[in-house]
Parts: sequence; structure tokens; C-alpha cells
Amino acid sequence: MSGVALGLVLASVFFLALALLHRYGDLKKQQPIVLLGTLASWYLCFLIVFVLPLDVSTTIYKQCLLDNTHHPSPVSPTRISYLMENGSTLSPTESAPSVCEKPWSYIPEGVLPVFWRVVYWTSQFLTWLLLPFMQSYARSGAFSLVGKVKAAIVENAIYYGTYLLIFIFLVIYVVAHPKWRLTWTEFQTICITAANTWGLFLLVLLLGYGLVEIPRSYWLSSCHTHLLAKTYFKVAKMACEKVSAEENLADVMEEVSVINVSVKYNHSLRECVDTILTKVIAAVQRCRQTRVQWSMLLERIFHLEDAAKSRGNPMCHFVRSFTATERDGCIRRFLYTPKVEWYWECVFRQVVYKLLAFLLFFLSVAVVWSECTFFSMRPVLSLFAIIVRMTEQQRYYVCTEAVCFITIIFLCVCVYSTVFQIRVFNYYYLAPHHQTDAYSLQFSGMLFCRLTPPLCLNFLGLIHMDPAVSQQDRLHTSYTSIMGSMHLLSFISNGFYIYYPVLVLLLCFATLSNLGSRCLNLLGVHQYVTDDDLSLDLVDEGKELVRRERRKRQKSIDAANRRFAWRERYGGTQGASGGSRTGYTEIKDEQETEVKKSIISFSWRKSDEQQRSLLHTSDDG
Repeated sequence: MSGVALGLVLASVFFLALALLHRYGDLKKQQPIVLLGTLASWYLCFLIVFVLPLDVSTTIYKQCLLDNTHHPSPVSPTRISYLMENGSTLSPTESAPSVCEKPWSYIPEGVLPVFWRVVYWTSQFLTWLLLPFMQSYARSGAFSLVGKVKAAIVENAIYYGTYLLIFIFLVIYVVAHPKWRLTWTEFQTICITAANTWGLFLLVLLLGYGLVEIPRSYWLSSCHTHLLAKTYFKVAKMACEKVSAEENLADVMEEVSVINVSVKYNHSLRECVDTILTKVIAAVQRCRQTRVQWSMLLERIFHLEDAAKSRGNPMCHFVRSFTATERDGCIRRFLYTPKVEWYWECVFRQVVYKLLAFLLFFLSVAVVWSECTFFSMRPVLSLFAIIVRMTEQQRYYVCTEAVCFITIIFLCVCVYSTVFQIRVFNYYYLAPHHQTDAYSLQFSGMLFCRLTPPLCLNFLGLIHMDPAVSQQDRLHTSYTSIMGSMHLLSFISNGFYIYYPVLVLLLCFATLSNLGSRCLNLLGVHQYVTDDDLSLDLVDEGKELVRRERRKRQKSIDAANRRFAWRERYGGTQGASGGSRTGYTEIKDEQETEVKKSIISFSWRKSDEQQRSLLHTSDDG
């Protein structure tokens, strides 16, 4: 089985990254270089996460072989002094040899060091050099290749300058220190330390939010009343964003249409006008994103209202207000029957979500406890370290890998889910259903590459970097071998790396008290807070908007049914009338959707023909 586990992980992670990219990015219309850069960054980051547990189990096996080779081995003085300080006595004893069984996921010698170096340095090249340059190049408004490159370099000057200042400061610190000599290994360590320190600041913010918000979101999702109110709030907020996006698109299209008409195709500036037309795609993209999100929110709130009405159904059947859409799929409609849907939505869903919330809460408490005590000067063993130490003694590699895998996946969910949900105004937002723009895809790749290395180092600290044993007895994985010795920069290794978990605890308390949401409300960025008057007003507004949309959709369905009945009675045979009632409705809906996509409603300003031609030109660009 040597190398088989690594091969399976390589293939599985690639398809996972590709599936996520297909969900958020448009594989057909997006630029290939954007898709390639985003896929590479996501793939490398996910590889680090999934391969690291295999590295831990392989290291434990190698450590077992090493211990048996040097048997007998006395207990380390560090462990003795630690146990004496905790009130117990221990005399140096000889440990008995243990049976070393090769784990199923064993990776051959020499593979992981090369693998980690390729993955790590490639991801660092992407996040610090290639992706930022690609972002600036894509957003540049210059009309030539040289102009775009120049604009990208100027825009990244501050970005690169900040990192360069930190790097120069660390180099001067090492050169001026009397005990150290600046070698190539120490130079690499400085680069890695600077990058990880930068990423740790982001990690503290996202981890402090995710450790609290993810368990709480599942707990609140089990309450149907809270879920309804929050979705009404989102509907009201999205309605404002939808109107703003459509008005912005109309203004942009009016300005561009004037330029398009005034500059003829044989004019010397026509090439520049064509370049401007391609930039209109940003406003079109935002408008389409808001429309897709609006449609998804309406489907969500209709489903929640149907669930509330179906709770009192004596037949134990889930009754939908509108027929199932094509997105449900034939298999889902066959297996997920109205009776199964009723039991899930009205009976089991609350129980499952509460149990999941309790499990996630337990993991969050364990992580926070480990963070705040495991790196202190007088450490207290964390739960994860105790479990792994017990599994190390018995050589239960499957159990060790399970603990490692659950821990790192939970940390990744806390961090990555925030990256997928966070929204920075209209510049960065990962929208599902192929609606994410190129800038957001590349920015997410940068965040993942910047967060994953410090996240994995934090995970290794929680799992098996036991402070009760000496440095020589610690498990030294192949991943930590590329990081070098952090003791080279003592003010970071003995300062920030030890006390930064306190920041995680403070941010957890801030998230628990909704401090961030309240601050955003004061700044005019509305967030849902249960005891806020503005949130309650938006909930009432959302209810009214949903009633209006429900009436509008019902009227549309009734009108389609009347037209179908009229054609069926007076339009001849069923085949000539367009088929069944459902088939006619679907054809009509598709036609209306295509018309809405190709025509922007500002006919009071310009002719419809010019608008459609201009929008088609921007889409092709």
C-alpha cells in the first residue's frame, strides 16, 4: 500500500477543488488563465490539509522504529521536571520496546520532503507574486499590453513594499545578532517566518469568528422561527442591492451607449471604445449576481414558509406552494418524496442540527482551551495531545489519523467557510451557481495560500507538539522540516507565536456578543441582530416583499394555465398547442428568462435595439 494513499488523496483533492470551482466560477465563460490560477491555488492548499494527517501517521511509525533502535531510553529530564511541578513523583525508568506496525497510509522515505517543498513554494509564489499581478492586470483600464503591465506593477507597489519592509527588518535583525550567521537555510527561514506571521494575523481573525459562529449557526438553524426571521432580513437587504445594481447598470449602459454612438467604427479611437465596452461586464456581472441571489433567496423563503405550514399536516406530507423545479433532479424527486421531506423538515432536522451544534461546540471549546493553555509558559496538556499520546503508545495509526483528520478539517471549516461567506463590499464575494467574477476567484486563491501554512502549523501545535517533552523527543514531521527553526527569530517564536492565542480568545468573545455585527450596523452595513430595531424593521419589510413575490408568481402561473386551457380548447390538438401544461409553462418561462437576460429596462432613455446590441457586445468581451 506504499504510496497508494498519497495517490488517492492527490486525485480526490483535485476533483474536490474542481467541483468547488465549477460551483462558484463559470468554467465555460471565465478566462482560462484565471481558472488555472484559482484551481492551482485551491488544489495546493487542500493538498496540504489532506496530506498532513498521513505525514503525522508516517512520522509516528518512523519514531517507533527509532525508539526501538535506541532501546532502552530513559525518560527525558524535561518530562520529569514537568511532572514534578504538577505534584507527582517519577523516577527514570526504561521503556519497553513496542511493536511497530506499518500504517496503511505509509508514504515511502524521501517522498514527503520533496512533495512539501514543491507544494509550499509553489503556493507561496502564487499568493505573493502571480495572483496579485493577475488581479491588477485584469482590472486595469489601460488600452495596451504595456499599459496593463505598468498599471499592475504600480498598483502592487504598496503591496510588495509592505512585505519588503518586514523582510528587510528581519534580515537586519539576524545580521546584527552576534550569535547568528546569515546562511541560505536561515534566509529561507526568515522568508517563511515573515509569510507565516502575515498569515497568522488573518488566521486569528477568521478562526476567532468561525469557532463561535459555526456551532451557533447550526444551533440557531434548528429554530425555525429564527431561520424565517433571518431569511426575511436577507430578502429585504437583497432587494435593495438588486435595485441598486440594476440602477447602476442602467447608468453605465447609458453613458457607454452615448460614447458608442458618437465614436464610429472607422474612428481612430474606436479600439479604445471597444476596450471600454469590455469593462462594462463588471456592472453586468454584479447585476446578474444579485438576480441569481434574489432568486435563490425567494426559493429558500418559500420553502421555509411551506415547512412552517406543513408542520400541522395530519397526513405527514410536505406540501409545496409551487411545483418542483428542474434543479431538484429526477433522482432527488424520486427518493425525496413528500413524506420523507416532511419527516426531515418537521421532525429530524431540528434534532440533527442540535446534535451537530453540540459536537461542533465541543470541538470549539477543545480548540480554544488548547490554544490558550498549550502555548503558555506553564502548559496544561490539551485534549488532542492526550488522545494522540494514548494512540501513540498503542500504535493505533487509524485512530491517530482520525483524530488528526477531524481536527484539521474542523479548523479548515472554521477558516475556509468564513472565506467563502465573507463579502467586502462589491469587490470580493464568492457567489455560487457560476456567478463569481475573476477578481474574487483570484483573491480567494491568495487567501487560501496565505492561511493554510500557519493553519497547519497551528494544527501541529495542537496535536503532537507536546511541551511536556524535550525538543529532541517531539515528533518532527516532514512538513515542519521545511519551516526551519523558528528560534532563529526569538522575538517572534517566544512572543507572537506564544501569546497570539489570546487574540483568538478575545475575538471569540467579540463574536459571541455580536460586537462585529453591531459595529457594522453603526457604519451603515446592515447585519442581522435579534435585539436591533433596524433588523426588526427589515424583517417586516422582507415579509411584505415575500408576500408580493408570492402573489406575482401565483398570478404568472394562473395566467399560464389560462393560456394553456385556451389553446387546448381552441388551438387544435395537444401536440399543436405545445404539449402538456408543464411543458408549455417551462417553454414560456425560458423565453421570458432569455428576454430578461438580453434586455436592460431603461427604454425611456435609448432605443431597445441599441441597448440589446450594447449589452451583447459587453458580454462577448
